[in-house]
Amino acid sequence: MDPYKFLNISPNPDGSLTRHPRIPTSPPSSTDQPNNNSTVISADFPLNPSKNTWFRLYKPINTPTNTKLPIIIYFHGGGFVLFSAASQPFHESCNELASQLQALILSVEYRLAPEHRLPCAYEDAIDAILWVREQALNGGNNWFDNSVDFSRCFLMGSSSGGNIVYNAGLISLKMGLIGGGDEEHVKIDGLIMNQPFFGGVERTDSELRYADDRILPLPAGDLLWELALPIGSDRDHEFCNPLRSGGRGGIIERLPRCFVNGYGWDPLIDKQREFAKMLKRSGVCVVERFVDDGFHACELFDPAKAKALVVAIKEFIYGSGGAKSAL
Repeated sequence: MDPYKFLNISPNPDGSLTRHPRIPTSPPSSTDQPNNNSTVISADFPLNPSKNTWFRLYKPINTPTNTKLPIIIYFHGGGFVLFSAASQPFHESCNELASQLQALILSVEYRLAPEHRLPCAYEDAIDAILWVREQALNGGNNWFDNSVDFSRCFLMGSSSGGNIVYNAGLISLKMGLIGGGDEEHVKIDGLIMNQPFFGGVERTDSELRYADDRILPLPAGDLLWELALPIGSDRDHEFCNPLRSGGRGGIIERLPRCFVNGYGWDPLIDKQREFAKMLKRSGVCVVERFVDDGFHACELFDPAKAKALVVAIKEFIYGSGGAKSAL
């Protein structure tokens, strides 16, 4: 198969891509037609104008009096190469998360590869964390009022977004944003990784078993990594293969509690299971949720899968310290 054709992208002579999106984008609610049934409002804000990054903020309305909303900094999927915070499936998913979790969702429009190879997306994630910290320090805007609980901030991502969550968590540790005394302003209480996008040079059994997967076939996954990783790197680079610690020993074990979700028909499921085991071996508090059926990104298309995932995430956020299983 031609992975460029499958992903609906065309390479340009200067190394950039022309993307031919098949998925529409959605505006925030502030520019939608009025909807009396809406339970969430949303708006776009600049993040780092020099990088042309921004985020879409989602806030549930009509919340109970004296309710403190946790903050979820969210990163969309797309193999670091595709899609946007405004892509319809991610927009609708964040609307649902804000409503069902009763949380403030900050969905980040990070820079895409190959125009901006890794670690650019991780740097944009740190910008988002620092932006939230600034709101905590300065009192915030009218979206960050007394209803926001800065002591319960979570990083959440799907697929490549899950990879961003993990790597941004490690960078945050090095910067002292986690466990460095900064918790008096913003406490990152957990990392939520839904079907995180990881790989390696050596093929896993699930990659070989689902090599012709209709969502993420092996050639397409390989191309995404080729476009996203630093030039000259292979899939055992630490950004791709979390089992190659790359000198991260002494850091991983200081991560906050982690939620790892995966589905049995996903080519990435074996690597996700290995990743969860690695976190546990390092002493991290891990809530695993591995479902026997389900394909990559199934929660974006299957309402039952989406509902079950939201229930599990809600237990992770509001449950007893993450110690209770989300299954």
